[in-house]
Amino acid sequence: MSHIPGIRRSFALYAIFDQLRALWESSLITLYQFGNSVCCQKVRITLCEKRLDWESVEVDLFRSEQYDPDYLKLNPKGVVPTLVHDGQPLIESTLICEYLDDTFPEPPLIPGDPLLRSRMRFWSKAVDEGLHEGVTEISFSAMFRERMKKMPDELREVRFRNIGDPRRRDRFKSTSEVGERSPFVLYAIAAYEKAFKILEQTLTETGPWILGASPSLADINLMPYVARLDNLGLLGVWTDNRPCVRDWWAQVREWPSFKVGLSDPLTEAELREMRTHGPKIRGDLAELLEGLRHSEPASRS
Repeated sequence: MSHIPGIRRSFALYAIFDQLRALWESSLITLYQFGNSVCCQKVRITLCEKRLDWESVEVDLFRSEQYDPDYLKLNPKGVVPTLVHDGQPLIESTLICEYLDDTFPEPPLIPGDPLLRSRMRFWSKAVDEGLHEGVTEISFSAMFRERMKKMPDELREVRFRNIGDPRRRDRFKSTSEVGERSPFVLYAIAAYEKAFKILEQTLTETGPWILGASPSLADINLMPYVARLDNLGLLGVWTDNRPCVRDWWAQVREWPSFKVGLSDPLTEAELREMRTHGPKIRGDLAELLEGLRHSEPASRS
């Protein structure tokens, strides 16, 4: 009988342990991602700034793993990233970042003031409705088309066929086949020109960050799309005459969450690929941008 209280205490400890384990398992964050995906990068930056722990599951886009039936159950669009929290999948990187800020409010990345919140979401829309397609076309024309050329014919056809979106298929085929001379690349150049013009004006008025004194999702959403140009050696095509954008970018590169979430995970092979192929199209992009600026004098800045 003298051992019974001890046994009861042990059962109580096991019960507490089981409850804690269940709580921990339910709060796990899993990020299905591809390392050099701009959409995944902005989610990783947000996770880092929130100081959250998460499990990473790599989805190799060039092996079409995003079309695996099990993955499509999580993300029917067949894209990355997908974030799973409390057992529930969330898709669309912009929405994932806002979910993380709502769920883990410290430090805040969405302003409480409605006007500032609206200005933050302006940049979310600028990325989602222009720069996302833009960075895809520039990246494909510079380097990913080289990977596509080296793919076996059957794998390349699967890659195109499984896109499932005729517009995306047309864009990928165009940039894969004719590179920077694709009309979609011209649209990309115009989207970046518009964004950088507005960014320069905004930072002149608000700085040092887009909404003022501290970084927000406005900055985070934009960071990967500027980083890709920088890593390709193409950023100066748009920013040589935009000092506020250059200053903003310099502080972004030193921001700890950017380093941990984006720059540090890049492999030497990925950096070498971007630095090798990007400069090859710089002259053509600069020429096309200059043509745009001359055709639309009011857009100059």
